[in-house]
Amino acid sequence: MHIETVLNGLERRDPAALARAISLVENQRDGFERILSYAHTRLGETAARRIGITGPPGAGKSTLTERLIQALRREGRSVAVIAVDPTSPYTGGALLGDRIRMESASTDPGVFIRSMATRGSVGGLAMTTDEVADVVAAFGFERILIETVGVGQTELDIARGAESTVLVLVPESGDGIQALKAGVMEAADLYVINKADRSGADRLRQEIEIMLGIRRGNAFRHVGPHHGTRRRVGPRAGATDDAVTAPPQPTWEPPVLATVATAGTGVDELVAALERHHAFLVASGRLGERRRRRLVDRTRAAVERAVRRWVWEETRAEEVIAARLDDVMAARRSPYDVATEILDQIRTGVTR
Repeated sequence: MHIETVLNGLERRDPAALARAISLVENQRDGFERILSYAHTRLGETAARRIGITGPPGAGKSTLTERLIQALRREGRSVAVIAVDPTSPYTGGALLGDRIRMESASTDPGVFIRSMATRGSVGGLAMTTDEVADVVAAFGFERILIETVGVGQTELDIARGAESTVLVLVPESGDGIQALKAGVMEAADLYVINKADRSGADRLRQEIEIMLGIRRGNAFRHVGPHHGTRRRVGPRAGATDDAVTAPPQPTWEPPVLATVATAGTGVDELVAALERHHAFLVASGRLGERRRRRLVDRTRAAVERAVRRWVWEETRAEEVIAARLDDVMAARRSPYDVATEILDQIRTGVTR
């Protein structure tokens, strides 16, 4: 299909053209940059919000995503889902492909579901996931749900690609504290204990709230003072009037919500919390900050991708590696020595 045909189809909001455009972007086929440039020019006109859904395997992310779709559709919102699955080592495609859990939404014209393979990306997201999100946003979808693989603490890319990140945890999944290490905890804006009808849900919720309190410095704010002690009020010694009277900076305290996705319990509360988080981002100015940071990251990634392609396709770097491989195998040279040689030759134009 000619690239102009794809672009014209996107203008007509043709779902087949959208699917084709995503394939071109995901596989970096000829013309994919034009599609991304087209999408970028329309992002300012969209009402799209990007919501990341992450968490360990077995937490029920796909089922919760399906329930979110249903809740958003009841509000009249169009929804696109980008579901990132592990890569098959044999075919390079999505290994699990468990979109069958979203079957109830697959025939809804207001819903678009696309599975993507990680293709070796270690952050739980395919490298082109953000770019695909741009395409579906430009197409006009109002909510974009990005469901990650579920590989644990490495899923930090989602915090950079989404405006609101939901971390889904489940009780009875082993050591609760193990699930609450800093990497995953700092990536989320909202915490969901799914399968909350199971034993251990209350304990997990308490552990999460304590960990969040430690990060804020008020882990034991609900614990009363000892008898005979009084909390001093008023300015501290040496404090200025401005420091005392200045209004506190707006902060977001991540809520810890309980859901039972299979029954739809707690999903409306999650949707409401997502709305509150978006309102906070807008009021605090952090929505613009996140989008600016995403564009900086995107530009750097585009440069790195172009440079990487140029090195391996337009220079003689592969020839240098082949010529030095025996020395590397014999430990007379290291891979780092060869890499330095290639870079030095590129700088002087020798390998071109």
